[in-house]
Amino acid sequence: MPTYEYKCERCGLRFERQQSILEATLIECPECRGEVHRIVSGGVGIILKSSGQGRIGHSAGACSLEQGGKTCCGLNERCGKPPCGDKE
Repeated sequence: MPTYEYKCERCGLRFERQQSILEATLIECPECRGEVHRIVSGGVGIILKSSGQGRIGHSAGACSLEQGGKTCCGLNERCGKPPCGDKE
């Protein structure tokens, strides 16, 4: 179910509501009963949490093992050196 953000014109309260796409837009503030308008948001943000192993596009200080399966010196395990082409 999508989450919509609203702002009250009277008291300035900003709040979110999970609503069905088919559900009518809210028109009244839950605090002061003033008129509210739905705010157009920037879309969906997704956060993936992991230890970072096996990620591509990680920070520049990581070992190249995660990107190519081998380190910059050709080992199949971490060598402690920066990725190939990076300078310390």
